[in-house]
Amino acid sequence: MFADLPRWPEMEDFPYDLGARAASAHQHKGMSTMKRSPVYLAIAFAAAAMAGLASMGRADDAIAAEDDMKIRIIIDGVELNGTLDDTPAGREFATLLPLELTLSDYHNTEKVADLPKRLSTEGMPDGMDPDVGDITYFAPWGNLALFYRDFGYSRGLIRLGRIDGSIDPLTRSGKLSARIEQVGEAD
Repeated sequence: MFADLPRWPEMEDFPYDLGARAASAHQHKGMSTMKRSPVYLAIAFAAAAMAGLASMGRADDAIAAEDDMKIRIIIDGVELNGTLDDTPAGREFATLLPLELTLSDYHNTEKVADLPKRLSTEGMPDGMDPDVGDITYFAPWGNLALFYRDFGYSRGLIRLGRIDGSIDPLTRSGKLSARIEQVGEAD
């Protein structure tokens, strides 16, 4: 079955050609000798699979980029750009926009604010380990949390999206006035 596959030129001197004796007599019109090396076949299949996955990843990334929702967070007049995830929680949060919030500091790690209603957590992970810049929802308290410092895994924390770029305004002390809106909404 695989004996009719053409050889890759760089495989000519491959030292682990275990099937060389069995296939060396096989000739095909205009092609070099075919060999059915298990190692050769494994490498060929791995390369084909990786090429297929790579192209699928690019297509998935393009689709995800189209589906993600761009937002703007305005904190005391300074604009931060963000992207909401295309998840049930991210989409539900988007339905609440625009929002006018007062952000309070929580443990010198995140800015938090109560949301006007609780978001559904159905189908979402039980928790997460947030990164700096993550836009999250803490289900047990029903509040929004914007992380400006690293923090460990928290049960009940759900990622809604991410701030794209600087998070400097979040590091200010005290309460902060914030408006969160979809890009294009107030333009």
